[in-house]
Amino acid sequence: MKRFGEPVPGWQAPPRPAGDEGLEGRHVRLERLSADRHAADLHQAFSPDEAVWDYLPYGPFASTAAYHHWVRTVEESADPLFHVIRDRTTGHCGGVASFLRIAPEAGSIEIGHICLSPGLQRTPAATEALFLMMAWSFAAGYRRVEWKCDALNLASRRAAQRLGFSYEGTFRQATVVKGRNRDTAWFSVIDREWPALREAFELWLAPRNFDASGQQIERLSDLTALARGGAADPALG
Repeated sequence: MKRFGEPVPGWQAPPRPAGDEGLEGRHVRLERLSADRHAADLHQAFSPDEAVWDYLPYGPFASTAAYHHWVRTVEESADPLFHVIRDRTTGHCGGVASFLRIAPEAGSIEIGHICLSPGLQRTPAATEALFLMMAWSFAAGYRRVEWKCDALNLASRRAAQRLGFSYEGTFRQATVVKGRNRDTAWFSVIDREWPALREAFELWLAPRNFDASGQQIERLSDLTALARGGAADPALG
């Protein structure tokens, strides 16, 4: 057994995200979350299904004013650093995601606080938004991108695996959320896995991967399974 880990020659801590990274793709643009610019549009997008708040430590919000007030409390936060997901075609906002637990000294950053409206869920736009956040992280010099979720949130666990994250384990009784126990499932992508995963994303997001009706030809989960460097999630069979 080795006494020490492999050297990391020339290691320098990457910059913290500032919120003005200009994350823009074919389908979406990510902007720093603002109560005045985004809250009303987001609340309307989220309102058809309160289940979007089930595994988050806040929400649901009974009114636009209540959501606006909450956004006001987090919009200046540097960690978590919230971004809104804006559809480039319609101009409307359909979701939120954040960088959090940002540790430049370790080269580690997490993507979380993900809340996708019913209209954004299971769309290329949603996938592209998360791809843009992963791509920024590795381009900036981070060595590790994390994904964590309530262990009971199978939709989030499926999403993590589809996006190429490897399962690392479950922290039992990790916290209490809305008065209930939460076991937390941990996932990661590391820098040496990213080139192959990036290629998988680019192949899947390419217009030629969708037929005339907008249906995918190749599944992203099939492409990322070939590139994923670590364990599959045992909860998904």
